[in-house]
Amino acid sequence: MSVMSTFNVSASGMSAQRTRMDIIAQNIANVNTTRTGDGGPYIRQTVAMAERNNYNMNFNDYLTSLKTGIPAKKNIGNGVKITGIAEDHVTAMKKVYEPDHPDADEDGYVTYPNVDTVTEMTNLIDANRSYEANVTAFNATKNMIQKALEIGS
Repeated sequence: MSVMSTFNVSASGMSAQRTRMDIIAQNIANVNTTRTGDGGPYIRQTVAMAERNNYNMNFNDYLTSLKTGIPAKKNIGNGVKITGIAEDHVTAMKKVYEPDHPDADEDGYVTYPNVDTVTEMTNLIDANRSYEANVTAFNATKNMIQKALEIGS
């Protein structure tokens, strides 16, 4: 793995975590949105990520190649990529009895988004820590390059 590809791996991780934090912020901002452009309540968004590689070899295949002694393809790890942003239809929407609300149904219940602030804040902390880890790896690589240049001068 070249030095520049190490920077690319860290940068892709930072970019992916930044996108994740943006989606989490969007979820929190819409925690009380009962009517969207589509007419229904806001639906929580989630980010899906996958390994970005050029050779269709996953990490398990790479480890297997190390055990067997068969050389793995070069540059298998190229960071992470966002594979999609999807709506969370698994988590149930919240129903609250508010008969005076303009979005109440015939029984007086308002459907609120399936956004849980505690879950979103936990995910935000996780995304922030992952971002910081990628910054640390980026800076460590930069410092190694600087030390190598000092040795050569």
